[in-house]
Amino acid sequence: MTGTVTLLLIEHQPLVRIGIGAILAAEPDIEVIAEAVTAAEGFTLFTALRPDVTILSLHMPDSCAIDDLEDYFEKDPKARLIVLAERAGDAEISKALKRGVLGYITQDLQPEELVAAIRSVAGGRKYIPANIAGVLSENFGQDDLTPTETNVLRMIVGGMSNKEIAFALDISENTVKSHVQRIFGKIGVSDRTSAATTAIRRGLVRVDL
Repeated sequence: MTGTVTLLLIEHQPLVRIGIGAILAAEPDIEVIAEAVTAAEGFTLFTALRPDVTILSLHMPDSCAIDDLEDYFEKDPKARLIVLAERAGDAEISKALKRGVLGYITQDLQPEELVAAIRSVAGGRKYIPANIAGVLSENFGQDDLTPTETNVLRMIVGGMSNKEIAFALDISENTVKSHVQRIFGKIGVSDRTSAATTAIRRGLVRVDL
């Protein structure tokens, strides 16, 4: 791509927005044409402005970027999107990439990496920083959890016992135990505490803090 890259920034944290804006202000070939502080506002601006590149914060007060990606690609099949996360969770990275996102970055990246990511994505190329590629490769080959297993894992993270999970899902406690053992095997843990911490670290379940 030649000329100035137009950018839409969708991020609710003021310091992050200000920081990104300050970095990009020094780049003559990148122009932040709009900012949004909610997912709904961001999608409205995307529809109206059709920026070359859109940076979407992974978690917004009113939505999660992973859930919104289909709307963006339905509006523009050639949308060039970068997901911005606080930390790298390989499950969320994989979901974003599978759904067509070209870039996935975290808030701790260096300014030059941010600029490189935007330029690469503007040119239609993927950009995955080395630290994120390392997270992906670390867990490469591990089986994906089924929707039911993900739900059970979410309940484990919430501190529910097997009996409570069985009641909530209207299944037997033995069935819950089978799900739990399969989950442990798939994510490489041996107890509930490790399962919960691994689930949060890898972004296997969504936790609203």
